[in-house]
Order: sequence, then structure tokens, then C-alpha cells
Amino acid sequence: MPVAVYVLGLSVFCIGTTEFMISGLLPELSRDLSVSVPAVGWLISGYALGVVIGGPALTVATLRVNRKASLVGLLLLFVLGQTMGALAPGYGVLMAGRVIAALAQGAFFGIGSVVAVELAGPERRGRALAIMFAGLTVANVLGVPAGTFLSQHAGWRASFWAVDALAVLALLGVLFLVPRRPNGPYAGVRAELSAFRNPRVWVALSTSMLTQAAIFCCFSYLSKLFTDVGGFSESAVPVLLTQFGVGCFAGSVVGGRFADRRPLLNLYVGIGAMALVLALLTVTAHSRAATVVAVLAFGLAAFSINPALQAQVMREAGSAPTLAATTNTSAFNLGNTIGPWVGGSVIGAGLGYTAPVWSGALLAVAGLGTALVSGLLHRRAVAMGDAPGTPKAPLPDPATTPAPTAARAPAARHQEAGTP
Repeated sequence: MPVAVYVLGLSVFCIGTTEFMISGLLPELSRDLSVSVPAVGWLISGYALGVVIGGPALTVATLRVNRKASLVGLLLLFVLGQTMGALAPGYGVLMAGRVIAALAQGAFFGIGSVVAVELAGPERRGRALAIMFAGLTVANVLGVPAGTFLSQHAGWRASFWAVDALAVLALLGVLFLVPRRPNGPYAGVRAELSAFRNPRVWVALSTSMLTQAAIFCCFSYLSKLFTDVGGFSESAVPVLLTQFGVGCFAGSVVGGRFADRRPLLNLYVGIGAMALVLALLTVTAHSRAATVVAVLAFGLAAFSINPALQAQVMREAGSAPTLAATTNTSAFNLGNTIGPWVGGSVIGAGLGYTAPVWSGALLAVAGLGTALVSGLLHRRAVAMGDAPGTPKAPLPDPATTPAPTAARAPAARHQEAGTP
């Protein structure tokens, strides 16, 4: 695999750490900025909104720009937002910095996905995307805990500066290690938007949104499930979350390989396994041993589908994958917003801390349903020769195609008789 793909993974690690680490900085930010904990939580929502809106907008704005130059510019924008956050004198500037950094994420993920696939080749599409998006997994396993540790011992600004330094390193890596390749003929915004006339793209985006909602509906409240239902001590929570991260990493590796061979089967098995694991966890949450196994299996199933989700959208988009891949990142973040809201709502309704788990299982079942619909539509498109990359049967040319035998028989008999 080209080293440039790993550089893109480092960039994703920096971006993913910034996205998720606020949850570990809540007490320090609330105390230092003199705002409530819910207000600090809005920094997560503001970031997600920046990704949802900014990703497609910046992708459209950079369609004429060389992809390597776009990646460099987006990382510069991310570094700017991260630096604003580190230097923020108050809550307002910190929110602005978060939104600016978020603007870079969606477009970077979309353009970076196209570049990774181009560098690795279409036959290794899934593995290239798995390596790139493994940065998100490592962000959860190492980045977020490390950010929390730094915040507790050196202040929350140190966490921002540490990510900023790594982002500068990733920027230099993109600048010097990612080759500059031509984008190909500029087809215009209309060509990129044409992908969204394909209903299969929308079904694929719905699958991404629902599966991410299922993951974060449960994941956002796992710590309370561990302590209040499972009886674990608070000191055991980081260990259990790290175990979830290990499962995520293994799932990304396994999913990347299966996404190349049987992408739709990868989705069916992964989403179905996640729904089953979450359903079992609602029953076995009181058992510590069962919970340990279930958390590992949850991470494995949840992240085994990510390469296939991105590859599926890019495949259905055909010759216009850049904006579709970016919009898929927006779908991910929309799911990341919906999931915690659903989980919080069922907890607020007095249904307990197992409620987000079975709610996540139901969302996963809905995601499996859209994946099955996606497979059905794709098979139908292949049969009709309408799927991207499927050769279409040429229409008959009346000038060269002989008439049916039955229609030619009378003329042939006349010629044999010597009549015109």
C-alpha cells in the first residue's frame, strides 16, 4: 500500500481526535470558561453541524482545484481552526474555531477517499479506505484518552496544541508524500450533482446515517451502562472503552478486506451482527463477563462496515464520486447527532441505561433494511446494465441488423423464383 495512504490516515486521526475529544474535556472546559456542561456539549453539536453543511459546500468550491492542493488547503483550514481553539479567550471564539476546523473534515474525507482509491487502485479500494479511516478508530483508542490525560494534567489547551502539532506533521506529509495527479477533465458541478439523481446513492447514504446513529446511540452512554447496570467501577471504564477501540480497529482491518470482495455481504453480516450484539447486551448487561465480550464484539461489528459504507456510496456515484463521498461523511455526522439524541431521549423518559442499547439495536435493524434494499436495487441495475461499471448491451443498428427470419422468408422465395 502506498505510504501516502497512511499519511491520509494520520490526517484523519488528527481530525477524528478533535471531533471526539471534547467529551473527555467537559469538566475542565466548563470550569475554565465558566459555562455549563450542556453548553460545552454544544461544542460537539456545533462541530457536527459544521461537517454536515461545510463538507459538501467546500467540495463543490474545490472541484476545479487539484486534489492534492485541496487536501493541503483543507489541512491548513483545520490547523487554523484548531489554533483558534487553543488560543480562545472565551467560549465564542472556541465555538468559532471548532466550526472552522469542522468545515475541513467533510471535504477532506471525501477528497481523501478518492485520492486513496486512486493511489491503491480499484481492486484494493476497501483496504485503502480501511487504512485511511482507521485513523478514526485510533483516534478513539488513543487520541481521545490521550487528550483527556493531557487536559487533566496540563490543561485543555495542551490537548488542542498536541493535535495541532500532529496536524502540521500530517500537512507536511501530504505536501511531500502525496503525489500530484491530474483530476481529469472538469465535468462541472452539474456532473457531481447528477449522482444524486440515482436513488441508490440516497439509499446508501441512509444506510450510513442509520448505522452511525445505532453506534452512537449506544456508545455515547456506555460508561453509565458499565457503572450503573454492570456494576463496574469508574476506573474500569477507560479499560472497557479501550477494549471497544481494539474491537473497532480489528473490525476496520477485517472489513477493509471483505469490502473489496463482497461489499454488500460485508454490510449484511456486519450490520446484522451489530444488531444481534446490542440486543444480547440489553439482556446480559448485568453480567460483567458477558459485557466484556459484548463490548469487544460491538466494536468489531460496528467498524467492520465503515469501509464498505464509503465504498458503496462511491461505487453507486459512478464517475462523480467526490461530492457523494463528502456527503457520506455528512451522513455519518448526521447519524452521530441523531444517535445520542435518541439515546438521551429514552433515558430522559425514565427507561434506564439499557434503553440506548436496545434503541441502537432497532436503528441497526433499520440500517440493515436499507442495506438489503440497496442490494436489491443494485442487482436490478446490474441486470438492466444500468449499474456504474456495468457494460450495457449495444442497441441494434437497423442498417446492419438482418430482419427476423419470418419476415425474410417471402422475399427469399420470390428471389428463388426469379421475381423482384
